[in-house]
Amino acid sequence: MSDESRAEVDALASAARGEEFVDDVKTAASAAAEEESQTAPGALDEDDDRAKPQRDADSGAGDGQTPIFFLDDIHVTFKTRTGSLFHPNRVHAVNGLTLRLMPGETIGIVGESGCGKSTTANVICGLQKPTSGHVYFKGEDVTNRTAAERRKIGRVISVVFQDPATALNARMTIHDQLLDPMRVHNVGDKDSREKRIHELIGMVGLPGSVLGALPGQLSGGQRQRVAIARALALNPDAIIADEPTSALDVSVRAQILNLLMDLKRDLNLAMVFISHDIQTVRYISDRIIVMNAGRAVETGTPEQIFEHPQDDYTRLLLGAAPSLLHPDMGKRSA
Repeated sequence: MSDESRAEVDALASAARGEEFVDDVKTAASAAAEEESQTAPGALDEDDDRAKPQRDADSGAGDGQTPIFFLDDIHVTFKTRTGSLFHPNRVHAVNGLTLRLMPGETIGIVGESGCGKSTTANVICGLQKPTSGHVYFKGEDVTNRTAAERRKIGRVISVVFQDPATALNARMTIHDQLLDPMRVHNVGDKDSREKRIHELIGMVGLPGSVLGALPGQLSGGQRQRVAIARALALNPDAIIADEPTSALDVSVRAQILNLLMDLKRDLNLAMVFISHDIQTVRYISDRIIVMNAGRAVETGTPEQIFEHPQDDYTRLLLGAAPSLLHPDMGKRSA
């Protein structure tokens, strides 16, 4: 066969393969179009509508009482500096946590350091965005919250941090620190703000003379009382207390716990109380969540957790943490 004939045969073969490829593409496109046409236009919307009641039921929107916040299957993962450049090691701080806080309820979260307690608190107050899952605030999805939503949530949920020495501004007087939240959120006028400041300082058991002092001039217990007063400045529905007694002496710790219990009763406050000490959590909580390695390994009332622990880690905590409080403090009066 001559070269010209061979070239002509190759050209015909290439054209045939090209036509075959085009036919395959057209066939695949036709099949996809037919499959799409068989799907009803509103099928996806109907599926979403069917799922919505379930989401509402999970978040409490369908009940008579809506949770202040609802964490739905929250995961938080951090990248570390170890590992390769493109495949760094990861730390799973929170794994599949679901949590509801109802009005007037106190939830205690207990576990060892690094178990995900503070990360959970950061997710609640918006300081940490979850890697996956949803955060609902009074029935509304605020997982990707806007600045306006942050301001709205900041008026309803306040935080008491672990160390009052760093939580308070060392250069501001106690008066100005209590005034600051009301200024930021534009609450009240000058007279009503001054009245509220004196109410707050009396509410936490401090004399009015401390208003002109700086935080460094107060004791640790007094500073923590000021931090609690500042958290109450906007009449919140809930307080997140992230180990508020761990930096205090034992005697002062009991006073702060009694103060929180009194405020909870008088103001009908909801609270998330985070601590290493399971005995302290028992004293103040209506419901306890035991966390280990980012997971809620056990949940129940104080009576259930202490009298019938189900998880080995819970039993380990109960055996390893002697109470620093009087044993009768954990018993509720009839």
